[in-house]
Amino acid sequence: MKILLIGGGARESAIAHALKKNGDVKLYTLMKNRNPGIARLSEEIKLAKETDLDAVKEFAEKIKPDLAVIGPEAPLGEGVVDLLEEMGILSVGPKKAAAQIETNKEFMRNLFKKYNIKGSLMYKAFEEYGEELESFIDELTEKGIKAVVKPVGLTGGKGVKVVGEQLKDNEEAKKYAKEIFETGLGGGKVLIEEKLEGVEFTLHGFVDGDTIKFTPFVQDHPHALEGDMGSITGGMGSYSCPNHELPFMTEEDVKLAKEIMEETVKALKEEVGGYKGILYGQFMLTKEGPKIIEYNARFGDPEAMNLLAILKNDFVDVCEAIVNKKLKDVDVEFENKATVCKYVVPKGYPDNPVKGEPITVDEEAIKKTGAILHYASVNEDNGTLYMTGSRAVAVVGVADTIEEAEKIAEEAVKYIKGEVYHRSDIGKKELIKKRIEKMKQLRG
Repeated sequence: MKILLIGGGARESAIAHALKKNGDVKLYTLMKNRNPGIARLSEEIKLAKETDLDAVKEFAEKIKPDLAVIGPEAPLGEGVVDLLEEMGILSVGPKKAAAQIETNKEFMRNLFKKYNIKGSLMYKAFEEYGEELESFIDELTEKGIKAVVKPVGLTGGKGVKVVGEQLKDNEEAKKYAKEIFETGLGGGKVLIEEKLEGVEFTLHGFVDGDTIKFTPFVQDHPHALEGDMGSITGGMGSYSCPNHELPFMTEEDVKLAKEIMEETVKALKEEVGGYKGILYGQFMLTKEGPKIIEYNARFGDPEAMNLLAILKNDFVDVCEAIVNKKLKDVDVEFENKATVCKYVVPKGYPDNPVKGEPITVDEEAIKKTGAILHYASVNEDNGTLYMTGSRAVAVVGVADTIEEAEKIAEEAVKYIKGEVYHRSDIGKKELIKKRIEKMKQLRG
């Protein structure tokens, strides 16, 4: 069976590993830089931008795959699934219209409003800078709410800024909004939302248009620095628990988060004719319960590495059930293990990362720790690995407890050398305890 994989990061490395567990799979990958882990698992690779639809078409015509799996969001937003399906290639991923759940944050908020989906929040979208935008930010403050400023479109997870965190006050928020319009960042439209107080978590579902099958809950760590400080990144690491829930959640929270995603799948069917692929809900657990911060139209990166490490099913079977609308017949199961994923990133990431610096990875030593290794934004050239400026390498520990899984991941990081850093606090008891305490306080 020939499978076309699009994307060359650590998330796609996890997808490639999961697909290749099926001995019949021949993998063909299109990616923008040579990821050594994925290259080894592939029969053939094509180096091209994932959004270059002509390159995708040419490669697909050449290899004639039975199935395509799309890793990153950018090609989904360009309509890569529409293109592949016109060619008769079934694809795990939503068409362009349905991918708007991620690529157009205003579409997502309006969908919630129109279909009265639980877990919505106060927001307004603006097409230009002016008095209306300024007064909306000030109105939120008068209600005791801080503003979140975000571009409406895609920014690789780095466009969101919050008053009281990355922005000092309302004046800085207005200045940042103005900057988005001037630079055209993320399409040049601005969404102002209320800042939610609480603890973040993520939930993924496999979706075939009608049925959604849920994965374990995962907690991501978007802040660059230890103790949840610093800039927002694409995610510095993540953990999941053996019972597939998170220690600060109640059964009611679990139920409500799933209901919100089920309602979203129904709304997308009404609005755009259906959604298929992976749907990833990024939630804030507030004292009123879970609320949606954002949706993503694909696996989370790092979360894919946690989830695919413990998926019991043949991932190819799950993919085929998604594209053939047969998910209701599949029991999607995960091992009752804990997972901890840690990213090693270039110094200065995300604001001012070192680029083009070599990095050495002792694969044998990492294997001995029991950790799973995934290469991310590195380029292999003449046997040397160079960092390209984004998250470089990820390691995943899998064990019976979070403590053990964290130790495995932390041990593995020692064997990655270069101008790099990582967050050693991810998966540690102290940080998890902090989250549990925060929820206790919020709930009073």
